[in-house]
Amino acid sequence: MPTILLLVASNCFMTIAWYWHLKGGMTKPLIWVILISWGIALFEYCLAVPANRLGYASGWSGGQLKVAQEVITLLVFGVFMVAVLGEPLSWRHAGAFLCLIGAAAFLFAGR
Repeated sequence: MPTILLLVASNCFMTIAWYWHLKGGMTKPLIWVILISWGIALFEYCLAVPANRLGYASGWSGGQLKVAQEVITLLVFGVFMVAVLGEPLSWRHAGAFLCLIGAAAFLFAGR
């Protein structure tokens, strides 16, 4: 459970680092956007690295950690896309999410 919670928190920071400037920050100079994003991403790394170490130490494979991270990323970005960017979800988003859930099911089956 700590692995999942740390991955969720790290993905929140990374989503903000990558996409915050699309809503209201497009007029800022690119160098400032990059520097601000790197500052935000520092917190993501401070959470993602321990999440992966804990997960690996508790028996998750590298592939399982990556697929879990991708599922979490899609969930976090879906919320960000709707709540911050004001973009609607479509059937394609649901299809992509179901494919990632399938990938997670394949990697975690038989654990």
